[in-house]
Amino acid sequence: MKSFTSFAGLSASLLLLSGTAALADCPVKVGVLHSLSGTMAISETTLKDTMELLIEEQNAKGGVLGCQIEAVVVDPASDWPLFAEKARELLTVHEVDVIFGNWTSVSRKSVLPVIEELNGLLFYPVQYEGEESSKNVFYTGAAPNQQAIPATDYFLDELGVEKFALLGTDYVYPRTTNNILESYLKSKGIAEEDIFVNYTPFGHSDWATIVADVVALGADGKQVGVISTINGDANIGFYKELAAAGVSADDIPVVAFSVGEEELSGLDTTNLVGHLAAWNYFQSAEGEANEAWITAWKAKMGADRVTNDPMEAHYIGFNMWVNAATAAGTTDVDAVRSAMYGQEFPNLTGGTAVMLPNHHLSKPVLIGEITADGQFDIISQTAEVPGDAWTDFLPESAVLKSDWKDLGCGMYNTQTETCVQIKSNY
Repeated sequence: MKSFTSFAGLSASLLLLSGTAALADCPVKVGVLHSLSGTMAISETTLKDTMELLIEEQNAKGGVLGCQIEAVVVDPASDWPLFAEKARELLTVHEVDVIFGNWTSVSRKSVLPVIEELNGLLFYPVQYEGEESSKNVFYTGAAPNQQAIPATDYFLDELGVEKFALLGTDYVYPRTTNNILESYLKSKGIAEEDIFVNYTPFGHSDWATIVADVVALGADGKQVGVISTINGDANIGFYKELAAAGVSADDIPVVAFSVGEEELSGLDTTNLVGHLAAWNYFQSAEGEANEAWITAWKAKMGADRVTNDPMEAHYIGFNMWVNAATAAGTTDVDAVRSAMYGQEFPNLTGGTAVMLPNHHLSKPVLIGEITADGQFDIISQTAEVPGDAWTDFLPESAVLKSDWKDLGCGMYNTQTETCVQIKSNY
């Protein structure tokens, strides 16, 4: 990490005692670690653009700690091992003060040992499977209890779904999320034979057989619903096949956890109207803050560019980081981490996001219906839900809690009252 300009002797003491913040080495460098090519570029490029806009806006306000902020952008190209190499490059070559990046959990798992080794700081903006807690990561996307569980409850309680097709891309996020959901569904009385699970590789394009299998689930007349953890451009083929098979939301509703406005902008949504997504933000949310953000985004990127949930996560995370660094008087990772606890910043959907001691946010849960124009009609919104690093629906996790502020532990066993220290090794 970069050090800060020191002032010799009495002058420095008087400066600090007077409450005037010491100046940082300028510029302050922010690493941007998002795929600009490969299968995940459809989702991640817009997050790189988001960070550049946020940094531009903050620089117009004077930057941070008396310095302008410089974005250091790298392209890990949807190559999971390359994420680790690029993270190391950001920290050791460019000496960035913080990193904002990643989309898939496999890319985050690749980066994790690097940032822990080098004591970097990562703000991760995408919904994920939980079951992880690192003192070097702030998870600003949704944990399962802020997306997957509420969406499943909506299927059960509002739509009367009796059979579940859990369709995901074959990597850690869908597999772990579906493991949690299988346990949760069984606790709700759904029989094992009424849960169909299928995984496909990144970029999968032939969906005919899988869609036919999902349709066949409803042959006995029971209501079928699809919970989708399909990521990246594979979504294009999946939704096109649904339309080709004549499957409407009334027949078999789909709720997606990785499809937002950006992904829909590349699709003909005519036949997708009524299918669902669960996020913590939609562009269609009403409010002055969201209107101002959308206006700034479109002015910078063009009238046809949309906003989405991971953008809001970066919006919240970046502003919290600026405020924490300002409060700490430094961009030093340990000092910023301590200043992050309890940070508050307005959500774009109304209400306030709060950073918890477990490095997760308290955020509202929204469910939206796809509309013909590629937007979402918000049909359900909760109050802020505190993110949970360890799910209550897996026995080995239900006894764990994360508290980096007071306990200094990401895996505290509440039964044995001990901290389990596990070094990341992915």
